[in-house]
Amino acid sequence: MDRATAEPRVDELPGERAREWAAYHHRFAAPSTYVYEFVWDAGGEAIGPFCTDVDGNVLLDFTSHVAAAPLGYNNPAVRERLRAFDPVDPGKIAGQDFYVSGGGPPDDPEFPGPTQLMDRLIAVTDQYDMDQVFLSNSGAEAVENAIKICYAAGGHRAFTFDGAFHGRTLGALSLNRSKAVHRSGYPEIPGVVSVSYPSTDEAYETRWLTDGPGGNVVADALHPEQGVIDPDEVAYLILEPIQGEGGYRVAHPAFARDLEALREAYGLRIVADEIQSGVGRTGEFWAVDHLDLTPDVIASGKGLRVGATISRSDVFPAERGRLSSTWGAGDLMAAMSGVITIDVIHEENLLATVRERGRQLRTRLADAAEDGDAPGVIDVRGRGLMLGVEFDTKARRDAVLEGAFNRGLLTLGCGYKTLRLLPPLDVTEREIELGVEVLLEAVEDVRDST
Repeated sequence: MDRATAEPRVDELPGERAREWAAYHHRFAAPSTYVYEFVWDAGGEAIGPFCTDVDGNVLLDFTSHVAAAPLGYNNPAVRERLRAFDPVDPGKIAGQDFYVSGGGPPDDPEFPGPTQLMDRLIAVTDQYDMDQVFLSNSGAEAVENAIKICYAAGGHRAFTFDGAFHGRTLGALSLNRSKAVHRSGYPEIPGVVSVSYPSTDEAYETRWLTDGPGGNVVADALHPEQGVIDPDEVAYLILEPIQGEGGYRVAHPAFARDLEALREAYGLRIVADEIQSGVGRTGEFWAVDHLDLTPDVIASGKGLRVGATISRSDVFPAERGRLSSTWGAGDLMAAMSGVITIDVIHEENLLATVRERGRQLRTRLADAAEDGDAPGVIDVRGRGLMLGVEFDTKARRDAVLEGAFNRGLLTLGCGYKTLRLLPPLDVTEREIELGVEVLLEAVEDVRDST
């Protein structure tokens, strides 16, 4: 497949083989969140955002596997480095009980592994004085360990935000406020307080600022004389710098500055959930880098290929055994992929590409909406290549998602009526134009039907 000339090509979606695969899969798989019957042919041609399904359809993937494949399909730099590694068995070890060497000295091994991944992560969080990493298997585990180390450092209460999504393990579920189905019927961690997440001027002024003693809803609650929560009881405040499942809402900059003031006033520990927004997705390595806010803990996953809880030695518990995970630091291939991903982002200056292509994508869609060429689109928001397109109704959003799919463009929903776009970080100008054209065709198609 030639990336410079590839285009979406669809005969039928889903095709006969895709329907067969999906039906066979669901004979065994528990119900989950499959969006549509797209069955990627892992042995088929694929490059950048282009991939082939089992029926030979060529699709333009603007989901990046929900930000978990930040460099798209078969990135040449990644493939070349992976080829140099002769796979070993076991490819996963008990990585927090044993160490693993890639040969050579640890600062320049023959192939990188978990140790080098942690080294890279400390380098990209140096501005926050972070010096320790705990590796795990997933983003949800990264969040679990983030809240565990904050509880261990003191306090038994926490703040979360309306619209939040932090994972599906029980601790993380206790912090979710995006959809009732995520938490319904499950036991929850006590002491969690949820407050408004202001992303617009109106929300900041009307739902966050108050006439109370502290001037905003969290400061009011923590006020030493008139508040209702003892600041010493608060273990952490967790937020997504850009909400994912909650609708791709970007934290208001003044809201972030207010949180920084609370952090300084009360020693409040801030956990930044960067599972979806991190690893270059927004044009900075971390989305929190855009804000005047200092995180005490960063939880990463998805594009990193493993889960990672990153913080300081004064936050992590010193006692051995407080944290552990058989596979946590032991997946050799995943750790190597994480290292290579970080290195390629730096070497190819992809943060600049993300900013430039993100401006292109956002401008094209916003201009189309303003000119009447995107009926039903009421907002285009986000940072870099993490963009949300909000529609006037959920029915229209769903119809556009389906229409784009039938034309060979993969997208995902989020929030109540928002479509999310996550092209690979090295997406080209031509590929952005292709994606916009397909999306606008799908929008036009449902102009009068919803």
